[in-house]
Amino acid sequence: MRCEECREALSARLDGEAEPVSPDAHLASCAECREWSAGAERLRRTMLLRPAPPVPDLTAAILERTPAPSGERWGWRIALALVAIGQLGLAFAQLLGTTHAHDGVHLGHESGAWNLAVGIGLLTAAARPGTAGGQLPLLTGFVAVLLGLSAGDLAAGQVTLSRLATHLLVVLGLALLYAVHRGHRGHGTPLPAATADDGATTSGSTVDDPAPGQPRPRPFRRQAHGRHAA
Repeated sequence: MRCEECREALSARLDGEAEPVSPDAHLASCAECREWSAGAERLRRTMLLRPAPPVPDLTAAILERTPAPSGERWGWRIALALVAIGQLGLAFAQLLGTTHAHDGVHLGHESGAWNLAVGIGLLTAAARPGTAGGQLPLLTGFVAVLLGLSAGDLAAGQVTLSRLATHLLVVLGLALLYAVHRGHRGHGTPLPAATADDGATTSGSTVDDPAPGQPRPRPFRRQAHGRHAA
């Protein structure tokens, strides 16, 4: 095997291409080709790798400005869960008719208080969009149950369409609440660190990019190796 053929095969190996012939036997007997192979490998590593730029250690400053994590207050959360279960039990008892309303006037006041609370919540979300997401689970559950019960009452002839029309406000409010939440969540999304126009990426330069102020290295081409054949 000639040195030119050996170096051509070595170049293909460095480029990750199929070797036309195996250069190993020739390398064992040719010191010049072994030296050429070592130089080509050093050149390839120089083109692909470079020392990382110095970066200041900001660990101490970050830890100093980061507040210590607060302990999880499970006691309050467990108490809240118990109250929620009790409230759900009361609601199911009323819906199933196991409790009796002793005062129809009070039932009207209860319904009015709920409608007032819904209105205050929607008004708060309009003024402070960040609170919209916290209201969605409650109001969504209310509207879903209300629509299901209203459909059953309408089928049984226990409610008129004019009375059901008053529920359109809370349905519309839920839809707008969701729109406000989506709009607020998408507001202020950070822009990409770089655009496609300047050729940069958000993850930084690749290993093939030159250091600042340095010329871009020429690609390692197999055709150039054959010119130095012995």
